[in-house]
Amino acid sequence: MAYVIYLCLFGLILGMAAVASNPSPYFAALGLVVVAAAGCGILASYGGSFLSLILFLIYLGGMLVVFAYSAALAADPYPESWGNQSVLGFMILYVILVVVVGLISWDESSMEVGMWGENNEVFVLWGDASGVGLVYSCGGWLLVLGGWVLFMTLFVVLELTRELAI
Repeated sequence: MAYVIYLCLFGLILGMAAVASNPSPYFAALGLVVVAAAGCGILASYGGSFLSLILFLIYLGGMLVVFAYSAALAADPYPESWGNQSVLGFMILYVILVVVVGLISWDESSMEVGMWGENNEVFVLWGDASGVGLVYSCGGWLLVLGGWVLFMTLFVVLELTRELAI
């Protein structure tokens, strides 16, 4: 299980380097999806499976709006990809910077990966799944408000991009 966590952490670092080094919104949005998937994989490996699924779905819905907005505003016929020399150079620089900072701050206790529930504890219900009832009973109006805000954001983005097409 530790290898899966390390793989997700490696994907998180590579995705963040891809977002930071790429000027094109097409490839940067793909890097953000990789970062979201790796972060939710780390969260799920520590026991928050329901929370990571909900976060991933909400994040991808928000990313769809952001990607539509940025893709409509950036009318590059030939966007710079990860294979271009400048983008690849910056990406390698960022990964080397993360490795150097990690080696400077490294100690033995930071490499221990533990899992929840390894102490022979019996859980009837995980904490993230028991909070679902509270979200719908106490915070249901916030879910409706959040959905309405995302819906209005979609219309604002479509209206802004329609003005550019005229």
